[in-house]
Amino acid sequence: MILFLKSVLPLKSVLLGVTLPVVVWATTPATLAGQVTVADSAAVLLDTATRFEQDGRWEIAEALYIHITELYGGTPAAVAARGRLSAAPTDRLERTSRVELPVFGTFYGLWLGVAVPAAFGVDGPEAYGAGLLIGGPAGLLGARALARARPMSEGQARAISWGGIWGTWQGGGWAEVLGFGTGEVCDPNFCYEGDSTEEIFASMILGGLAGIATGALIARNPVRSGVSSGAQGGSIWGTIYGALGAGLVDPDSDGNATLAAALIVGNVGLFAGGALAAKYDMSRSRIRLINLGALVGGLGGVGLDLIFQPDSERTAIAIPLLTSLIGLGIAVNSTRATARGAERLEGDFGTALFDYRNGALRMNLPMPLPTLLPVEDSSGRRKWSPGVSLELLRARF
Repeated sequence: MILFLKSVLPLKSVLLGVTLPVVVWATTPATLAGQVTVADSAAVLLDTATRFEQDGRWEIAEALYIHITELYGGTPAAVAARGRLSAAPTDRLERTSRVELPVFGTFYGLWLGVAVPAAFGVDGPEAYGAGLLIGGPAGLLGARALARARPMSEGQARAISWGGIWGTWQGGGWAEVLGFGTGEVCDPNFCYEGDSTEEIFASMILGGLAGIATGALIARNPVRSGVSSGAQGGSIWGTIYGALGAGLVDPDSDGNATLAAALIVGNVGLFAGGALAAKYDMSRSRIRLINLGALVGGLGGVGLDLIFQPDSERTAIAIPLLTSLIGLGIAVNSTRATARGAERLEGDFGTALFDYRNGALRMNLPMPLPTLLPVEDSSGRRKWSPGVSLELLRARF
C-alpha cells in the first residue's frame, strides 16, 4: 500500500501539471487561452519540479523533469530539465536554511553564558545571570548575520550546528577519560582528591568552538542534507553502540573505558555515516527512517529485557544491541534506492515481518495494529477485549 501511494504521487503531480493548462484553456475566452503557450506550460512544470528538488523530494522532481523533456522537448524549460537530470548529486538544488543556524546560535550562546563563568570557577550567581542575558541574544544575532552574509543550504547549516554539538561532547568526554578534571580540590577547611569542573567546562568550550570551525570549513563547499544527516545519525548510533559494546565485553569495566569506547566508535560512526550517505545518495528522509528502524529495534530489545528479566548482565545488554542492529538492517533494506538515485521506499515499514510479492521475499519491521480479542468471563460468556496484533507473514501470488 505504501509503495502504491509513493508511486502514484508523482503521477498525480504530472497529471495536474498537464491537465491544468488544458482546463484553463477550455474555460477561458479564445483571446486569453491563446496567450497560454506550450513554453508557458513547461515553465510552470519546471518551477514545480524545482520546488520539489529544493525540498529534498528528488524522486518527484525527477519524474517531472523527465515528463518535461518528453512532452515539451523544444522549450527552454526542457533544456533546463535535461541539465537538472544530468547534474551530479552534489549539484542538486538545496533549500536554503533560515532557521537551523539562528536556533543553534541562540542555544549555544546561552550555553557559553553558563560555561564560561563555570570554566573560571565563578561562584556568584550574578555572572551566570549576565551570561544568560548576553549569550542568547549574542548567539542569535551572530548566527543571523552569518546566514545573511552567506546563505547556506540545510546541509551546510547542519554541518556547523552539529559540529558545535559534537565538538562539545568530544571535548568534555576526552577531558573526563584523560583525567583533566581530576586532582586535588580544596575548600576553606581541607583538601581532598576529586573532580574539578573548571577543566571539564574549558575542554567542552574549546571542543565546541573547534567543532564549529571545522563545520564552517566543510560548509565552504556544497553539503547535501542527506550527507550531514547521515553523519549526524552515524555519530549518535556509533556512540550508543560503542557504549553497549564496551559493556558487553566487560560489564564490570570502569566508566572511563565505556566512555572512551563511546567516543571512539562515535567518531567512526560520524565519518562512516557521512561517507555512506554520500556514496549511496541518501536523502534526509531516508536517514530518518533508518534512525527510526534502529530506535524501534532497540526499544523492542529493552521491552524483551523487561519481560524476561535475564540474569546475566551481558545478556541484558546484548538483546537491545542485537535488536537495534536488526532494526537498522531492516530499515536500510526497506529504503533501498534505485540505480538512478531516485529514492523509492520498497515496502517501507510494512505490516508483516515477511512479505512475499512478485517472486521476492522482503523483511519489514512489523507494525503493531490494534485488534479485538475474544475472551470468556467467569460465567462463560464471550466478550471482546482490546489487544495488539503483529502480522508475521503476507504472501501475494
